Amino acid sequence: VQLQASGGGLVQAGGSLGLSCRASGPIYKITRMAWYRQTPGKEREVVAAIAGDSTHYDDSVRGRFTISRASASNTVYLQMNDLRPEDSAVYYCSVEGFDYEQDIFASWGQGTLVTVSS
Repeated sequence: VQLQASGGGLVQAGGSLGLSCRASGPIYKITRMAWYRQTPGKEREVVAAIAGDSTHYDDSVRGRFTISRASASNTVYLQMNDLRPEDSAVYYCSVEGFDYEQDIFASWGQGTLVTVSS
C-alpha cells in the first residue's frame, strides 16, 4: 500500500495550512489513519489520529488541528489552523489496515515540510 501526501509549505504564525494523504493499492480495510511530525533530533510524534468514529489529538494541537478522512478515496486530511512556530516539522501520514489477503499493513507517506514563521 502506497501513500501520497501533499500540502504543507511556508506560512506565517496564525495562518492555516492543509495536508492530504491518499492511500492506494490492495486495500481491503483501513483501521487507522494518522498524522505524525518530526523535528531534527527528536522522535516522530503523533499529532492526530482517526480510527472508526474516534479521533485523537495531541494536547499541543487540540482545538487548532482537525483530522478527517474521505473513505471512498482512502484519503486522510489534516487541517491546521492558528499555526505556531513550534508546529514547524516534517509531517508524515500513516495508514494501517488489512489488504486483500487479510494481511496487516502499515504504511508511511513520504513526509511533507511545514514551516511556520514568527
